[in-house]
Amino acid sequence: QVQVEESGGGLVQPGGSLRLSCTASGLTFGDYAMGWFRQAPGKERKAVSCISKTGGTTYYDYSVKGRFTISRDNTKNALHLQMDSLKHDDTAMYYCAAWLGLTSDCTAVGALDATWGQGTLVTVSE
Repeated sequence: QVQVEESGGGLVQPGGSLRLSCTASGLTFGDYAMGWFRQAPGKERKAVSCISKTGGTTYYDYSVKGRFTISRDNTKNALHLQMDSLKHDDTAMYYCAAWLGLTSDCTAVGALDATWGQGTLVTVSE
């Protein structure tokens, strides 16, 4: 059974940083594309950043490009999201997901056949 679990969320002031982590089990990690998604209250879930199974290809939503960095460690079945220069608009529940397919599949969230974590809450506030 494939499972993913997020950690690292919390309360941070605007301009601050957080590092989210996701660990996966029950799968051959290097076979899966991975990604971070977020959902704010009253809004649809959307892709924040995604990475190919080897880490060679990445995707960033325009709203986080230059501020967030996605990475993965296939030796530890781990995915990370370094979030810098956080803004109020980054406040959301952040989800990790794993799927068999292309990195670019993550932009079609509604059609993505993925295993999802329970989420970790990120709140950016004074």
